[in-house]
Amino acid sequence: MKCLVINLDRSPERLAHMTAEFARIGIRFERVAGIDARQHPDLVLQPQHAIHAIRPLSGSEIACLHSHRACWTIIAKGDAPYGVVFEDDMVFSGKAGALLGDTSWVPADADVVKLETFFSRTVIQRRRTSARNGFSMVRLRKGHPGAGGYLLSRQTACDFLEATAQVNIAVDDLIFDPTISAGKTVYQLVPALCAQDQFIGDGLPSLLAPERDAARTASGLMTKHRKPTTARISREAGRAARRITDFFKLRRRIVVPLAPVEAND
Repeated sequence: MKCLVINLDRSPERLAHMTAEFARIGIRFERVAGIDARQHPDLVLQPQHAIHAIRPLSGSEIACLHSHRACWTIIAKGDAPYGVVFEDDMVFSGKAGALLGDTSWVPADADVVKLETFFSRTVIQRRRTSARNGFSMVRLRKGHPGAGGYLLSRQTACDFLEATAQVNIAVDDLIFDPTISAGKTVYQLVPALCAQDQFIGDGLPSLLAPERDAARTASGLMTKHRKPTTARISREAGRAARRITDFFKLRRRIVVPLAPVEAND
């Protein structure tokens, strides 16, 4: 199974970080040159998906999509049934090598497997399938941010390329938002195989966050407004209804944990 790492030419320190991480888990990887928004200021002029009407994607977010598309192209043209895509700020579980070394643990119906955790609450199916070495596979039933580490099938790579041929969309929305990835069977690995260094260490901050937050501030989305009492009551009622629905559909809300970074023999 080919492991692809997206890395900008101007970020050699991040490549060094990933080189050390892969060496630690005993797996080889292939670097894929990322698309740099600084060199392509015209990216923001490209068409965007309707979901970004209120807060359009920044140039860096569009460049991120194009970088992932470069990986999807490699997977789509390859012979392997699956490929794995990583961004260059990931920290691996000590057991990551055991899963990245083969694909025998991947469910036959899997289109995508999210390998990372963003440490945000999401919804999963309660039923679990063993993926060896203490990991389990569960169906992902709600959006889970982040596209720093995921596995996808060759056919899904082809489908994602087609879906983004004429319009840009945030990568994690395309892959992990059920309203957009309808028809795709998406799994979450529990505990997660990896997470961004920004959540674990302090050396590799997000390259997208500053520009994205600036755009949100400019659009007013970062400004908090106190909602009317009726709106708050309606929101709480909606939450209660979703909890009841999750219960009867055998779903549960969870913050996906990260498997221990240090290997446990």
